Amino acid sequence: MKRIALLILLLLVAWAPATHARKGYRIQVKFAELKDSDTMVYLAHYYGKPLPTIYKTDSARFDKKGVAILESKEETLGGIYMLLLSDKQTYFEFLLNDGDEMSITASTQNLPESVKFKGSPENERFQAYVKFLRDFGAKQQTMQQSLEHAKTSADTSKIRDEISAHGKSLIAYRKDYAKQYPGTLLANIFRALEVPQIPEGDHYLPDGKVDSSFAYKYYKSHYWDGFDFTDDRLIHTPIYDGKLDEYFNKIVVPMPDSFIREGDSLLAKTRGRKELFKYTLWWLARNTESSKIMGMDQAFVYFVEQYILRGDAYWLDHDGVERYRERISKIAPNIIGNLAPEIIMEKYGTGEKVALSSVQAKYTLLFFWDPTCGHCTKEAPMIDSLYKAVLKDKGVKVYAVRTEGPVEKWQEFLKEKGINDWIHVYDPEHRSDYRSKYDVYSTPVLYLLDEKKIIRGKRLDHTNILSVIEMLEKKEKTTGIK
Repeated sequence: MKRIALLILLLLVAWAPATHARKGYRIQVKFAELKDSDTMVYLAHYYGKPLPTIYKTDSARFDKKGVAILESKEETLGGIYMLLLSDKQTYFEFLLNDGDEMSITASTQNLPESVKFKGSPENERFQAYVKFLRDFGAKQQTMQQSLEHAKTSADTSKIRDEISAHGKSLIAYRKDYAKQYPGTLLANIFRALEVPQIPEGDHYLPDGKVDSSFAYKYYKSHYWDGFDFTDDRLIHTPIYDGKLDEYFNKIVVPMPDSFIREGDSLLAKTRGRKELFKYTLWWLARNTESSKIMGMDQAFVYFVEQYILRGDAYWLDHDGVERYRERISKIAPNIIGNLAPEIIMEKYGTGEKVALSSVQAKYTLLFFWDPTCGHCTKEAPMIDSLYKAVLKDKGVKVYAVRTEGPVEKWQEFLKEKGINDWIHVYDPEHRSDYRSKYDVYSTPVLYLLDEKKIIRGKRLDHTNILSVIEMLEKKEKTTGIK
């Protein structure tokens, strides 16, 4: 086991237990072969993500009899925990709830099969599921091998039907358990793992036509049906991060408005649940800030302004909140749909001042680059080739800003590559504040502006400039909206 994060968390569940109920946990674990070994055992838990991301929360040393006791009187958020030995490779998972007292015996030579629980019926059921899952996987592997060696189409079809039928046995196991033990941790875990089963057959629109998008709409609308957003214990499982990733990056339409709408919905569902809300807001902010989808920074600004800056990020101190505030102050002025901030720069060769707003063009490419930047010196000639071949005829002009690098090198590069039809400018007196206005802290950076200097594209390159312009032209043609 590598990259074990060390983090001691005081976790509070959302419900208040009865005053006589024991808080925390007491876990006695015995490995017979660890007598006189001076070995440590660590209690760790998941936090949204699967392995190797786990967090240690307690530890104990095995005594001369091979027994270690982990104990806490603090209220503890339940979930899937694990006991991890000093080698960071030997471990097994189990379920822990606030107030649990249990004893565990096991052998390091045969995990998890050798694990036995006393005082925890739910963990006994969990071990039965682990065994079922192990047998299930072995049978699936055998059938897959048979499929690979199938000699006829009939054999292939038969084996695939068997694999499908066998797969349904896992779904049935989980559903049956959830019905038998509703509200328990394992039942809620099983329900969180549910995948929407799309009804078979044709489905029709009100006008009688076949609804070709029915499967997508059904899957999306039922995606979260089994996930209990009132159960904070689910954050201590390796489930939530993967579900968020699939939903937002594969199912939700990749547009800022869609992310904002769906994000608001999940935050409303998790509000009042400390850890699920925290993880959801953190994930949405991180995902939209780092997204490669053009314009998604609009959603990032929204989540920061509407939640983090309004006090919902309870886990952040003042400096943490201010870092978010500073970040969006650099992004908000240049999100898509905004008027491009004005910059006035000195033109190469003449020394005259040229304002960005003065450029008369159907579209303006605002290109920030550095002649000493390897990526820039590859990108600039390719943009120029596209400009000469197609973009110029579409009414495009290029307002190219040299950000750094010797003026001589800049001049030599332009002459060598024959890039002489752009508006080449720079800011020798550092008065334009272009870096903060356009979030330029690395190069190259390319924006697309329309004739009114409204930002229509950002963080572009030579491969997608034309497609964005064509999309805008199509929109203008079909709607009349520029």
